[in-house]
Amino acid sequence: MNIDFNKTDGLVPVIIQDEQTLEVLMLGYMNQEAYDKTVQENIVTFFSRSKQRLWTKGETSSNFLHVKNISIDCDSDTLLIKVKADGPTCHTGSRSCFKTEFNQNFILELENIIADRYENPVEGSYVNKLRSKGLNKIAQKVGEEGVETVIAALAETETDLINESSDLVFHLLVLLREKGLDLKTIAKNLEGRHK
Repeated sequence: MNIDFNKTDGLVPVIIQDEQTLEVLMLGYMNQEAYDKTVQENIVTFFSRSKQRLWTKGETSSNFLHVKNISIDCDSDTLLIKVKADGPTCHTGSRSCFKTEFNQNFILELENIIADRYENPVEGSYVNKLRSKGLNKIAQKVGEEGVETVIAALAETETDLINESSDLVFHLLVLLREKGLDLKTIAKNLEGRHK
């Protein structure tokens, strides 16, 4: 990767993005040494302008940022690093350093939670109870929630419609996981149809 560290006195801005939800978690800066260490260890290291030294995110909190992908912008002077975060990214304990009103991509995060329940069953988990009943029951729940969503849209309150729509999306995510599919596959299909 040919990064132009000379444009900004040896530092380039680095946007950190959650690999699954695509939420922007933070912005930091790297010099060549920080970049090289990041690539070598697959854990994000910045150059701290306030400390005037290399700083590995998570070195005191253990909330490391594991590198999943590095992209460079068209001017070769800004990096986008997609990561898997070990915990909250912000020093305040928030998932992101940006004070967004809500997790804008919670549906993607929910997909990950469901996948985790499949891989690491938790006693009493609704996902695991539903999964144990098999594909037919999961598909039936999607159908039931679809009908309840239509009824709420036609004859009930906005709150009812929001709740029924939420139930429908949740159960659809479980069904997709049961069938080995994910939202990325659905999004690519929709994108292809749009063209």
